[in-house]
Amino acid sequence: MPTKNAGDLKLWQRRTQRESLFHWMLWLIGIAIFAYCWQQISASTTWFFVWDAPRIATDIWTRATPPRWEYIAQLGKPVWDTLNIATLGTIFALILAVPIAFLAARNTTPSRFIIRPIALLIIVSTRSINSLIWALLLIAIIGPGVFAGVIAIAIRSIGFCAKLLYEAIEEIDESQVEAIKATGASRWQVMAFGIVPQIMPAFAGIAVFRWDINIRESTVLGLVGAGGIGLQLSASLNVLAWPQVSLILLVILLAVVISEWVSAKVRGAII
Repeated sequence: MPTKNAGDLKLWQRRTQRESLFHWMLWLIGIAIFAYCWQQISASTTWFFVWDAPRIATDIWTRATPPRWEYIAQLGKPVWDTLNIATLGTIFALILAVPIAFLAARNTTPSRFIIRPIALLIIVSTRSINSLIWALLLIAIIGPGVFAGVIAIAIRSIGFCAKLLYEAIEEIDESQVEAIKATGASRWQVMAFGIVPQIMPAFAGIAVFRWDINIRESTVLGLVGAGGIGLQLSASLNVLAWPQVSLILLVILLAVVISEWVSAKVRGAII
């Protein structure tokens, strides 16, 4: 704001004195909170292991190189299981996410006060819990294996897909919907010919994007017994077979890079 000095010259200041004091007070509060949190973390940290971490990392790197290339013959089925977990989990999630998205969108829900809050609760609850936690719960219920991984990925993906999809539904061009309604079309015809064509590009992009994410998440579900290449990684870590671990990590990296490439190509073709 402009102020006047002794020579009646106007000087510009970014903040008033009160705003500057408030600004510095916020900084002091932030620093105090950071110092307190750091003190709590420091008290529960064994710093000897932290300072010794570079030596341990160098030792593990020495043990893990070169990778055990002959072990790659045993990774074909785990990689295939990982791909199946991601793909089937994504398909099941989309089947459930589509109706939930239509129930959650303001312009398509049958009831904004009853059904929409329930749909939003499903979206929030499935998104708020990590897939590893879902896998742990499902393994306790239905036992370890690929099926538990598929269901864990599916449940985790429902909220993600439904949220993006219902936002796309709410952003459609209502003039097209009104034009179809003017012809005397039924509610289902309006949805099929006025809404679905508008959201199909978004739906395809969401499906491919989520499949790409699920490829990455499914690679680690085996660590808790949900099948896939993560199971081989867990077994190799348990016996400290570091050359096998490095090979598995390279295979996981290659799988993620390929899925990213495929996802980018598909999204580019759609958009």
